[in-house]
Amino acid sequence: MRYQNYFLVVLIGLQISCSEQGPANPLEAVLSSKDDRIKRVMDSIDQYEVQIRYTKIDRRNDSIIFNDFDFQVDESIYFYPASTVKFPAAVAALEKLNEVDTLSRNTLFYVEGDSIKTTFARAIEEIFAVSDNAANNRLIEFIGQDNLNKMIRDRGVRPIRISHRLSTPNADDIVTKPLIIYLNDSTTATTASIISASATPLQLKHIKKGKGFLSGDSLYSEPFDFGLKNYYPIHAQHELLKRVIFPNQFPKEKRFNLSKEQRTFLLKAMHTLPKNAGYDAKEYYDSYGKFFMYGDSEDVIPDHIKIFNKVGYAYGTLTDCAYIIDEKNKIDFMVTATILVNKDGIFNNDNYEYDEIGIPFLAQLGRELYHYELESNK
Repeated sequence: MRYQNYFLVVLIGLQISCSEQGPANPLEAVLSSKDDRIKRVMDSIDQYEVQIRYTKIDRRNDSIIFNDFDFQVDESIYFYPASTVKFPAAVAALEKLNEVDTLSRNTLFYVEGDSIKTTFARAIEEIFAVSDNAANNRLIEFIGQDNLNKMIRDRGVRPIRISHRLSTPNADDIVTKPLIIYLNDSTTATTASIISASATPLQLKHIKKGKGFLSGDSLYSEPFDFGLKNYYPIHAQHELLKRVIFPNQFPKEKRFNLSKEQRTFLLKAMHTLPKNAGYDAKEYYDSYGKFFMYGDSEDVIPDHIKIFNKVGYAYGTLTDCAYIIDEKNKIDFMVTATILVNKDGIFNNDNYEYDEIGIPFLAQLGRELYHYELESNK
């Protein structure tokens, strides 16, 4: 049976790559799992558009070696990144704050026309704790789309194309709204609007998906076109995560310009559970924004396991980019994965198999990799 499973995986196109002299491929065993949460996806792999990058982290003296393994990772094949784009927005916002002497992450501000006063720190905390769309959009108004893309690309994280905000009527507006910034209790300053270039259609495989989509009350019997949407593939997501978690493994010009205090704050925000960020634990349970290992359960995540991550889900696509560390068993690894669950091929109808197929697959993928790490650590 073990050999049958092996050949089944080969036949469905398992594509594993690893750095030279890396360990034997773990994804082969993980994706050959008999667990139904993995098997039902692998048995019909073509419809799910799965992409996975897993990094085994080896330490030799003072050096860290990344051993990367891929399954179907291809930046020319499009998937919708959803809220994972909030991670680069948070990093770029912190970096831009370093360029303005009068601002800090605790500076109070509001967006012109908005009634919510907040701080940059609170917006970032909301992004990671509960994936707040409005918090992300406020950071976009501060940075501007073109500036955000350039800041991320300049550190070697590419390709990336952030062209729109999330879940707001003015999502595609290329002109940012001014920010009203409180310099002190009685003095405010207004930022100038930032103008970005209009997005051009992406030329990628699978950029048109499905067989139909809803718009308003009308059903259109043609593929849904993602050509003007955000683009943030697996490779770029994983590279950003590496630079934030292990900045010293990169040359100075490839590191983000974050102070020690800023990076400590960012890392804390990335792993803080909703209940520890002031949210109702019943509504926002521990795994609310953690798909790997715990996504299919509302159980409490043990204190010795920390997951530094950003998830995204929209248009039937689920993605998680995570660094997972078990402090008790002294293991850590990185994994970024995406899956499309849209059986009927209709977009915008909210009929996606998130809970039935997508999240269980990602949760079990995380568990399988975690157990592989445990065995490797013995």
